[in-house]
Amino acid sequence: MNAAMRRLSDLFAPVAAAGLAIALGGCGYHLAASGDALPPNAKTIYVQKFGNATRFTGANDELMRYIKDEIAMHDRLQEVDSPSQADLILSGAIESMYTLPTGYNSVLEPTIYGQSISLTAQLKDVKQDKIIWEAHGINNDQSAQIVAQTVVTTTPTFQQQNLRGSDIAQMQDIQVAQTQTAAAREQMMQQAAKNLYAEMAEGF
Repeated sequence: MNAAMRRLSDLFAPVAAAGLAIALGGCGYHLAASGDALPPNAKTIYVQKFGNATRFTGANDELMRYIKDEIAMHDRLQEVDSPSQADLILSGAIESMYTLPTGYNSVLEPTIYGQSISLTAQLKDVKQDKIIWEAHGINNDQSAQIVAQTVVTTTPTFQQQNLRGSDIAQMQDIQVAQTQTAAAREQMMQQAAKNLYAEMAEGF
């Protein structure tokens, strides 16, 4: 790495790390939602296709699977296939989604990447024909260790994978990067969906 590149890395690495630290402070893990803020007579919900303002093609479709799973898990509302069948309509968009290096080795090669997602959403009461809940900045952040030496096998993200520490030790760096990045993304999407449902159900 030449001197100019090293100076650029020295300049931007703290900025990236600071930005992720700010985001992490607002990641907002929520307790299980009781659904008390939802209209008592509402029994069905239609999840409209979320928008995607990011460069990650298909991220909205991926997120919607987790949102639908979260709705089903709480057993408070039944998801339906058409707005005409719904008491409530949930819509929204992915506002931003980033992957940034947040950890480096001694020669300033990235060893850890932070992943961040931010959503906007709104809930419409069909019978009243009005928006009854709206939120911006529903977010979550996760970290992916992309080399074997940095993988912490005691983290929740790692323990949800079908891997052991000995498996990681035998992988090439590219395999570690692929598995850990995918796992962190899955955890980020899943937790963002949980946060969305909790805010919607409690009327935050």
